[in-house]
Amino acid sequence: MSRVPGWLGRLGAGLTEMSERYNERRAEAERERDDPESRTLADEHVPPPPDYAPDIAARPDPALAVPWGVRVAAEAGWRLLVLAGTLWVLMRVISAVQLVVLSFVIALLITAILQPTVARLRRHGVPRGPATALTAVLGFVVIGLIGWFVTWQVMENIDDLSGQIQDGIDELRNWLLNSPFHVTDKQINEIAKSLREAVGANTDQITSAGLEGVTVVVEALTGILLAVFSTLFLLYDGKRIWEWTLKLVPAAARPGVAGAGPAAWRTLTAYVRGTVIVALIDAIFIGLGIYFLDVPMAVPLAVFIFLFAFIPLVGAVVSGALAVVVALVTQGVFTAVMTLAVVLAVQQIEGHILQPFILGRAVRVHPLAVVLAVACGGMVAGIGGAVVAVPLVAVTNTVAGYLRAYSQKTALRHAVPPRGATAVSAEPTPQTPSE
Repeated sequence: MSRVPGWLGRLGAGLTEMSERYNERRAEAERERDDPESRTLADEHVPPPPDYAPDIAARPDPALAVPWGVRVAAEAGWRLLVLAGTLWVLMRVISAVQLVVLSFVIALLITAILQPTVARLRRHGVPRGPATALTAVLGFVVIGLIGWFVTWQVMENIDDLSGQIQDGIDELRNWLLNSPFHVTDKQINEIAKSLREAVGANTDQITSAGLEGVTVVVEALTGILLAVFSTLFLLYDGKRIWEWTLKLVPAAARPGVAGAGPAAWRTLTAYVRGTVIVALIDAIFIGLGIYFLDVPMAVPLAVFIFLFAFIPLVGAVVSGALAVVVALVTQGVFTAVMTLAVVLAVQQIEGHILQPFILGRAVRVHPLAVVLAVACGGMVAGIGGAVVAVPLVAVTNTVAGYLRAYSQKTALRHAVPPRGATAVSAEPTPQTPSE
C-alpha cells in the first residue's frame, strides 16, 4: 500500500512535463508563423523542386495565353451562334404561320400599288373611307378579271392546243427517227411504255395528291381572304398601324426606326411600281411577237409572262421557256427559234434599259443577291417566297443604309467640339489656288 502513492506521483510528474513540452512547441510554432525571418529559415529545410518541374509562379493568365486571333474568332463565333439560333427560331415560327406571313406580305405589295391612288383621291377631297373602298374594289376587280381572262383563254384553246401538241409530238418523233442520233422506233416505244408504267405505279400518290388539292384550295382561299382584309386595313389605317408598331421599339432606337420606315416604304413602292411596268412591257411585246408568229394561246402566254415577271430572273426564264416549248410543239423548230429570239431581245432590253431607268438606283440589287434571294425564298416558302424575296432584300438594304447613315450623323452630332489650341489646329486652313 505504501508503493501506490509513489507511482501516482511519478505519473503525475511525467504528465506535467509532457504538458510543458507541448506548450513550448505550440508557442514556438506561433512565433514562427508570426515571424517572417523564422518562416524563411524554416522554409530552407524544404528540399528544392527538380529542374524539370514547371515554374508555377511564372504561369500567365489563361486568357492572355490564347492568341489574339483565336480570342477574336471565339468572340465572333459565339455571337454568330446566338444570331444563328435566333434566325433558326424565327424561321421555325415563320414556317408555323407561313400562310399568315405570306398573306400579309402580299397585302403589303398590293397596298404599295394601290396606296398612291388613295392618296390622290384624298388630295381631291374624297374622305378616307370612300377613297379606300373605291380603290380596293377597283384593284381587286382588275386582279379578278385578269385571273378570269387567263382561265377563259385556256379553256377556250385547250382542245386546239391538245391536238397541236399531239401533232408536234408526232413530228418530234419522226425527227428523232430520222436524226443523226440513231434513235429507233423500239427505243421510243420503250420510253413511252416506261412513262405509262410510272404513271400507273404512282396512281395512289396521284390520287392522294388530288385529295390534298382540296386542302390546298382551302388554304389558298384563306390566304386570299387574309390578304384582302389586310390590304383594306393597311390602306385605311396604315399610318396608325405604323405608329403603334413604333411603340414596340426600344426608346433609344425609336428615332432611327421611325426614319427608316418611310424610306423602306418608298423603296417597296418604287420596286412594286417598276416591276408592274416592266412586267407589262414584257408581256405586251413578247405577246405581240408570238401572236404574229401564229403561236396558239398568245394572250394567255402573255398573261403568264406578266405574272412570272414578278419572280426576278427565274420567272423570265420559266415564262420564256414555256412560250418556246409551246411554239416548238405546235409550229415547229423555226417558229420556236424565232420565239426564242423575241424573248431574248425583249429580256435584254428589259435588263439593260427598262429596269435601270424605271426602278432607279434606289432599289437596284446585285444579280448574285437576286439569285440567292430567289433560291432561298423558293426553298423556304415555294413560289410565294420567291416572289417576296427580292423586295425583302431591297427593303433590308435600304433600311441598313439609312440606319448606318443615321448612326454616323448622330455620332457627329454628339461629338465634343475641340477647344483651345486643338480647335485652332482642327479648323481647315484656307488653300491658295495653285498657279
